[in-house]
Order: sequence, then C-alpha cells, then structure tokens
Amino acid sequence: MRLLLIRHGQTPSNLKHLLDTAEPGPALTALGERQAAALPAALGAEDIGALYASTLLRARLTAAPLAAATGLEVRVREGIRELSAGDLEMRGDDQAVHIYLTTAFAWSAGDLGRRMPGGETGAEALERFDAVVEEAAGTGAGTVAMVSHGAAIRMWAAARAQNIDIDFAAAHRLRNTGVVVLSGAPGRAWRVLAWEERPLGPEDGAPGTSGPAGEPSVRQSRPGSTA
Repeated sequence: MRLLLIRHGQTPSNLKHLLDTAEPGPALTALGERQAAALPAALGAEDIGALYASTLLRARLTAAPLAAATGLEVRVREGIRELSAGDLEMRGDDQAVHIYLTTAFAWSAGDLGRRMPGGETGAEALERFDAVVEEAAGTGAGTVAMVSHGAAIRMWAAARAQNIDIDFAAAHRLRNTGVVVLSGAPGRAWRVLAWEERPLGPEDGAPGTSGPAGEPSVRQSRPGSTA
C-alpha cells in the first residue's frame, strides 16, 4: 500500500506557536484554506482510493477539497489525531515544546511506557494510529491519503519505517500540508519514499508559522539516514 500522510493546513494556533491538540481544535487560517484547496492539483498524479482525516476540525477542513475532487468519502478517525499535549496544552514556550517533541521521539525509539505529562503513553499513541492504518489496508486501496498532524506523522513514520531513524524525523520539519509518502503494509516493513517538508500548496515563509509540531527539534538535529 502507498500511504500519503498529509499534515493539515495552517491554523491560528500554528501562527502563535501553541501546542493546541484538544478537540475540536481551531479552523484554518485564510492561508490554510488556500493550502487545502491546492491539494487536489498537487496530488493529481496519485490514484487515491481511500481518504481519511482525524477528528480535529483542521484535518477535516483540509481533507474536504480533496474529497470533493476525488468523490471519496472522508473517513474521520480519532486514531490519527494529534498526539495529546496533556498538561502542556496551549503552551508554546521552549521548555514545553522540548518536552513534547522529545517525548514523542522517545516513543519512536521504543520507550512506549513513557507518558506525555498528563497525556497518553507511546503505546497508546502508536496503537491508535496503527489501528487506522490497518483499517486502511483492509480497504484494498492501492493508495491511501490520511490528513493528520505534524507530531503524530513524524513520530509514527520514525517508529515504523525501516529506512529513516529518529534523528532524521527530529531534524526534518513537516510544514502545513507537507507530506510523508510511505510504502508497505501492517505487519511488514514500511519504507519512506518521500518526505516533503514544504507545503504542497502556498506557504508563509516567516519562521514558526507552521507551529511547533512541524518544526525541527534543535536538540536532536544530528544527521540521520535519508529517506
């Protein structure tokens, strides 16, 4: 299966650099709406057979133009929502962001019992994301698109893909409507085919406009293997 993990479009909380992970979450900015509208053309060469989005509003709004263009139903699933920030919710200071990202990448490295302060464990986060990927594989679609979130995508890809490591995922950003393309299947090895850091649609080039979940973790930015 070819799996397209697409980060949602820009939100007001991204502009404020906040860890905003609770439901339903914010809508898109005007730029985020244009980013979402650009997805059908940007992904026009992909033969998408199933389309998923997380339960958070920004993911559903980002998936809507793609659904309209393809005629596919958006399968809304809680399992691919953003990693819960717990006690760090709505914080944007360096300490909070560092704890959030280092915890997420510790999960990728196998420390699954570690808990986000006031939030979920790595085992819980991976189990819910894996369940949606397994469901998608069961549809029989050759290519599946999932509109998800920056930290969730980076954490899951680093945990499941055999050809990238945690340092690679920590060092490489995933801006709004950036996409990670993988090939594989549940229970077998996954490989990252492409890691498109930049938006598939228009972008605001100002620093930090994609929010903390899509930015490099400076303290972990050693070179890793390439996708």
